[in-house]
This record gives sequence, C-alpha cells and structure tokens, in this order.
Amino acid sequence: MELLELNVTLVIIIITGIFSYMGFSNRLFFDKYKHHPVSEHQNKEWIRFLSSGFLHADWGHLIINIYVLMMFGKNVEIFFRNVFGDIPGTVLYLLMYITCIIAADLPSYFKHKNNPSYSAIGASGAVSGVVFISILINPLMGIGIIFIPIYIPAFIFGILYLIYTSWASKKGQSRIGHDAHFFGALYGMFFISIFYPKILINFFEQVVNYF
Repeated sequence: MELLELNVTLVIIIITGIFSYMGFSNRLFFDKYKHHPVSEHQNKEWIRFLSSGFLHADWGHLIINIYVLMMFGKNVEIFFRNVFGDIPGTVLYLLMYITCIIAADLPSYFKHKNNPSYSAIGASGAVSGVVFISILINPLMGIGIIFIPIYIPAFIFGILYLIYTSWASKKGQSRIGHDAHFFGALYGMFFISIFYPKILINFFEQVVNYF
C-alpha cells in the first residue's frame, strides 16, 4: 500500500504518456479518442470525454502538463490521504482527477455539439483542477510562470489566471482550450469544497492574515 500511496500521480503521468504517444504515432487512434462534441452528441461516443484528457497534440504540450502535474499533484495527493485516510483519500484523488477531465470538457460540448470542425485534447483541465486545489491548501505559496523566476502568492496568481482564461475563452481566437482550463479549475475547487468544506475556512484565514 505504501508504494501505491507514493505513486498515484506518477501512475497518472505514465498512463498519460503512453496514451499520448499512441496518439502521436497513430492518427486513427488520436481521432477516435479526442474530444469531439459532434461525435459525442450524435454517436453517443461518451468515452471521448475521458480519453481526450490523456491525449496531447505534441511532445511540448505533453511535457508542460506532466511538469505542472508533477509540481502540484504529489502535495494534493498527500493532502487527500491525510484528510480522508489512505484508501479513501487515494480513491477520492483519482475520482477528482477523472471527473475533472470530464467536467472541463462539458462547456465545450454544449458550445460545439453541432460544430464538426471543433475538437480538443489534453490534461490541462484536470491539471488546472489539481493546481487550484493546491492554491486552496496553501494560498500563500509562491507561483510563477514556467521558466520565468518571478513568483507571486498563489491566491493572487489564481485570481489573475481565472480572469485571463475567462477573457481568452470569450475572445475565442486561440487553439488553446481556455474553457477547459477555467472550468477545470472551478471544478477542482468545487470538488474538494464539497468533501472538505473546512478548506475554504483555512484558505480565507490565510489570505486575511496575509493582509
């Protein structure tokens, strides 16, 4: 059990890497499992809601998501086990990650279910959920943009991130799935708040003390 506890995030990363590589090398596989609202709506291919979260466009896309998940996933995983117990915490952590992938895809599904040209892939929605749970846990930790050594308190970063992703989603002039980022972040916070409401009290206490 100890080995499992130490490697849940790593298992997710390995599965994501293998699945993404299969998509890189097989276009039919990629097309079959990407998030494609028209196929989901018309053909009831619901597996795409989940499988798309393990596919990536290229190595750069995959590496960025894996890096962020490695940076934040382990601490969130440990938090779940400390709060809920080893087995329940592990199950809830996995449930959070899986349902976060699906929840992050839902807005684009309803927006594009009659748009055959729209598709999406990537773990960014679930990773955003993990990052924002981490922000609720420790809102005063320093967070910065990758490769830029400037750090700000996590709760300020989170506010700016949500504002930006909401604006970018409405602008709609990018291939990046900003909807997934935004709603994945919101869902992650919603999930942990439902199962552990005290996290909100702890969050606001830390933020108030910061000022």
